[in-house]
Amino acid sequence: MTLITIDFVASKIHFVREEKIILDSDIAALYGVENKVLKQAVRRNLKRFPKDFMFELTPGEWSGLRSQFVTLEKGRGKYSKYPPFAFTEQGVAMLSGVIRSKKAIEVNIAIMRTFVAFRKLTQSNGQLAAKIRELEKKYDHQFQVVFEAIQRLIVQETNRRPIGFKI
Repeated sequence: MTLITIDFVASKIHFVREEKIILDSDIAALYGVENKVLKQAVRRNLKRFPKDFMFELTPGEWSGLRSQFVTLEKGRGKYSKYPPFAFTEQGVAMLSGVIRSKKAIEVNIAIMRTFVAFRKLTQSNGQLAAKIRELEKKYDHQFQVVFEAIQRLIVQETNRRPIGFKI
């Protein structure tokens, strides 16, 4: 059995429409099934996947994501001519009821842990940003004096005569 790390799964997560998503091809690869098998299972169970669980990327979104991939393999049939499905965290959870295998369960657990880690990271960054804004308000006046002094030094430097000979 291959160990699936949070870092590996995190590399498969993208931000589209202000949502953290994972593409159908990445999920299929993690599950060890063909992408068309995954899509077929999803299409058979579309009622389980409302728009906030899964959506199909627009051609523009898909080309934008593809341009972020460093290398694209060449060859006929390597890439689908249809835009991929994008699964949100809830959509990945719903997939566990559609694709039923031991590996799918293990992969789902790894993916869900990654989404939780992202949520914690986002939350802690938000708290840090709030603390920084609070400190900026508190010490803004003191730093303003420093910035004004630096500004005066810059003005003095630009008013100096140039060094060297005139020809």
